[in-house]
Amino acid sequence: MLSRLTRLQAVAVCALPVVALLATAAFAPLPFSLAQPGLTANVLGKNQGTEVITVSGAPTRETSGQLRMTTIEATNPDAHVALGDILDSWFRTDRAVMPRDAVYPSGESTKEIERHNTAQMKESQDAATEAALAYLHLGDKNVKVTLELADVGGPSAGLLFTLGIIDKLDGDGSGGDLTGGRTVAGTGTIDPDGTVGAVGGVALKTQAARRDGATVFLVPKAECSDAKSELPEGLRLVPVTTLKSAVNSLVALEKGKGPIPGC
Repeated sequence: MLSRLTRLQAVAVCALPVVALLATAAFAPLPFSLAQPGLTANVLGKNQGTEVITVSGAPTRETSGQLRMTTIEATNPDAHVALGDILDSWFRTDRAVMPRDAVYPSGESTKEIERHNTAQMKESQDAATEAALAYLHLGDKNVKVTLELADVGGPSAGLLFTLGIIDKLDGDGSGGDLTGGRTVAGTGTIDPDGTVGAVGGVALKTQAARRDGATVFLVPKAECSDAKSELPEGLRLVPVTTLKSAVNSLVALEKGKGPIPGC
């Protein structure tokens, strides 16, 4: 005849599966990526020794200040991310835990993802060139723009590329710089018609921008809340929806007059 388990024994027996589950979760890879503030690059200058923006077929101007595109750095798509890594990052303001599928297309290899990001960057550069030349009414002229930015993929530098082309060709339209001599950073996709789109990761990008000296950050208006969540001290957010609104805000900042929207 089997004796009854004591209450302590029963609790121990019931707890064993839970302990095993927690131990497995602590070491098993989970479908998340960890992200942190990434590099920034001044599109008005050089990156890794190469001019980011080169224009031929039209006169260009000397610029002051900086227009810095921003990035985030995420763990590789095949990286082992365990529960301990997630818990450590969850409580840090300079880290973010994101579903892997939100960072990388699901079902694709690392090489496929690299090719995808490279293609997105090329599309973004083409759209930036088209939007900038259309804004300056140079779309039908024989102007060629070459954009070079090594080791960066995706479409999120589109807005900054566009502003950089405009600053090199026309500045603020009256002899001054779009930056007003400041270090301006930002993020956002660009369509050929000048529409600015959301990108993700803006809370980390604001930290990268401030780390690298920016005092103004252009953010897609739809992402104002995210940008404000971990906003570094000394960084001013300027929401934008179109290329025109971005240029108007920068000119108003430069001249110290006119409406400047805020988040």
